[in-house]
Amino acid sequence: MIPRINKQGSSTRGLLNYLYGKGTRDEHVDPHLVASFDYLMAPDPGRDPSARKEDLQRLLDQPLHLLGADQRPDQHVWHCSVRAARTDRILSDEEWGDIARRIVAATGIDSGDADDAGCRWAAVRHAHDHIHIIATLVREDGRRPDHHRSGQRAQAEARLIEADYDLHRVTPGDGTAAKRPTSAERHKAERQGRERTAREKLREAVRGASAGAASTDEFFDRLAADGLLIRKRIAPSGDLLGYKLALPDDRNKDDEPVFYSGSTLAPDLSLPRLRERWSQQTAAVSEGEPAPVQPALPPVTHPAFARRRAAAASWQALLIIDHGDDGTAAAQIAAAGEVLDALSKTSAAHTRAELRQAAFVFERASRSHVRAVRGHDRALRQAAHDLVHSGPALGRGEDGAATAMLIGMAFFLAVTAANWHARRHHGQQAASAEQAAEHLRAAYQAAAEHPMAALRERGQRLSPRMRQRQAELLHRVLPELSYQVQAEPGWPALATTLAEAQQAGHDPAALLADATRRRELDTASSISDVLVWRLRRSAHLPAAPESRQGAPARDDRRTPPATLTAPSVATTVSDLSRRR
Repeated sequence: MIPRINKQGSSTRGLLNYLYGKGTRDEHVDPHLVASFDYLMAPDPGRDPSARKEDLQRLLDQPLHLLGADQRPDQHVWHCSVRAARTDRILSDEEWGDIARRIVAATGIDSGDADDAGCRWAAVRHAHDHIHIIATLVREDGRRPDHHRSGQRAQAEARLIEADYDLHRVTPGDGTAAKRPTSAERHKAERQGRERTAREKLREAVRGASAGAASTDEFFDRLAADGLLIRKRIAPSGDLLGYKLALPDDRNKDDEPVFYSGSTLAPDLSLPRLRERWSQQTAAVSEGEPAPVQPALPPVTHPAFARRRAAAASWQALLIIDHGDDGTAAAQIAAAGEVLDALSKTSAAHTRAELRQAAFVFERASRSHVRAVRGHDRALRQAAHDLVHSGPALGRGEDGAATAMLIGMAFFLAVTAANWHARRHHGQQAASAEQAAEHLRAAYQAAAEHPMAALRERGQRLSPRMRQRQAELLHRVLPELSYQVQAEPGWPALATTLAEAQQAGHDPAALLADATRRRELDTASSISDVLVWRLRRSAHLPAAPESRQGAPARDDRRTPPATLTAPSVATTVSDLSRRR
């Protein structure tokens, strides 16, 4: 159940006209009172033919006349909508009336006590799933009500109402979420046939443009390339202070573009917060400590290479989130959002929708009250930069297989973020990361279908003796999982990967033990798939080697191993341990 406190107004009659009107799209059916300050003695213009809206207006506004003209507040109209979840049962008028009384009591509008002269209010229902509460912000005794922080108080009461009425439980927030679209913005998007509101589209565009960006110039160049209208706020000194954006076709009633500032799109999209990411002199863990030095990475021009290096950076991030302090982990999770934004912008058509949705919902998981300590997130931010600048990837060949490798790693990164938030009781962030993980799981299945089929086919062509050797190796290293893995469809792909790793000069037993020791596998739908990509990444095997009849493909040195250029995981974790 979501209560929303709307902006205070100055016209009681104007709001009543809307509440008892047809709505912007004739969606108001049977508007009528379900509760009021005087226990439904107020006139109801919806169901009483003799009652008029001006009668209800005069009744609600009577306390204003207790004050002199110079004492009456200009913005005296309080408006709160309360909406049930789509999955909730249809509540009766009596139930909605009780909910309205609890909300006005919790917010300080009217305690419901006969001895307490509260504000006058009325609750109007014009749809099965929500009500609107209108109140006059002057009490019966002429004093102003104490409705400070009424939004938070209403949310707290809504959590109790959900439990009492056995309704969908909304995860409590912590004040770090981006501003939700207003009802007017949602209705406008519906009228125009838009999937998302202008606010949400601009937020998505800004996150995509900022993903891996290194400067304000690059950021604004990307926004301009996306066709957005940009207004920059410049100080008299010539310094850039802020920015606003608009969609070219999002206009107000005067046919002017509707601009949104970065800070109103999301707390972390203001210009100062974005500059924190771009600064090369980010503060380290403690005051006076230099930012961690990481080697400069060469530019990436090939999509497959960018994806392999992003997978390596994601693996490093998993370890840092597990072993680092809270500030360092928060920075990794925020940077993971940039990787998802960049990946969704450069993905092939068959994975784009799921990746875009994963990035969209993970946005909530990237912010909390834990302040991100920048520095160790540079590998992920570099990975996001590489993904953008390497261009879109094909859905086949090495590009497609490397994409599957990265999406699989991103899935575990989202699961790790969800667990990290859950341990700190960040309910909304944990739920968002879990949703992102499910979208990533679906994207992986689409991305991995062809390359895994090719690897399984190669595994089927291994000689019986070679297959038996790999089965014995698996049982020796993973005795508790070996039979489960061999029963999976992906076992032939794992067998050929182990054979290729040995042919490339690696110790397959050591690689396999390392791949299973560092992360849990119980969240994977296919353990063999996970091990295939981890082994191919750590052994620098091509993600989609050219098929050779009867033998595993050799290591394709045309795709440089990501781990040769990415910062050392061991060094990073060791550094974190020394600091702790």
